[in-house]
Amino acid sequence: MDLQNLVTGIAQTAVSWLQTNILSLALALAIFFVGRIIAGILATVVQKLMIRAQVEAILVDFVVGIVRSVLILFVIIASLAQLGVDTTSLVALLGAAGIAVGLALKDSLQNFASGVMLILFRPFKAGDFVEAGGAMGVIEKISIFSTLMRTVDNKEIIIPNGNIYGGNITNFSARETRRVDMVFGIGYESDLKLAKQILLDLVKNDERVLEEPEPVIAVSELADSSVNFIVRPWVKSADYWGLYWDMQEKVKLAFDEAGISIPFPQMDVHIAKSE
Repeated sequence: MDLQNLVTGIAQTAVSWLQTNILSLALALAIFFVGRIIAGILATVVQKLMIRAQVEAILVDFVVGIVRSVLILFVIIASLAQLGVDTTSLVALLGAAGIAVGLALKDSLQNFASGVMLILFRPFKAGDFVEAGGAMGVIEKISIFSTLMRTVDNKEIIIPNGNIYGGNITNFSARETRRVDMVFGIGYESDLKLAKQILLDLVKNDERVLEEPEPVIAVSELADSSVNFIVRPWVKSADYWGLYWDMQEKVKLAFDEAGISIPFPQMDVHIAKSE
């Protein structure tokens, strides 16, 4: 009997509230449904503008999702206010929750901000060979919070974007051409002019070496145990390591054939005899 009276009382209260607030409820529902439609339209407009600006797809999806969620939150608050709900406390609660979440996710927010900057300014793209965040390798994927890199020995490294954007970034693939810097030493007793001509012929006969800028071959140092040549040809970026490794072998074989010595560090010790 008590339960029946309770249910009856609740029903009467609900009916009385509806009779008094039917207009406010209708307006609140209208605000909610129309607000959702407007939020969807605005989110779509933002999406199209970002796509037209050629922003990365992953950043477009993330920003559009945030815009849609924030707009719907405002719509809900406006609907509750229409029903007479005091939204001041709700807004304050949401603000406090936002601050608490921000402090708890400080590192994640830093990585997110760095990810946005990496995607917007594009210091590198997928497929580039870079040195960043304490690692070196080929960029596989750039996401909002981290970057996936593949090393030369085929290992995967996941680097937080904050570590990348907060340090130096060296992009070896940014330019179409690169200069290969090599140093070769010969003995002091070897023929200097012959060695230089051999190096010049090896560089000019390699099809990967570009004519412009012109290769530089010159004596760079009269060291303790050797006369050092710098050899600096220009190649396409993709040919850098191939030329570098091939030249090491070709120079050694050519010098051996010509009788030119490649010295190793050594020291002459003279012992003075006392009389």
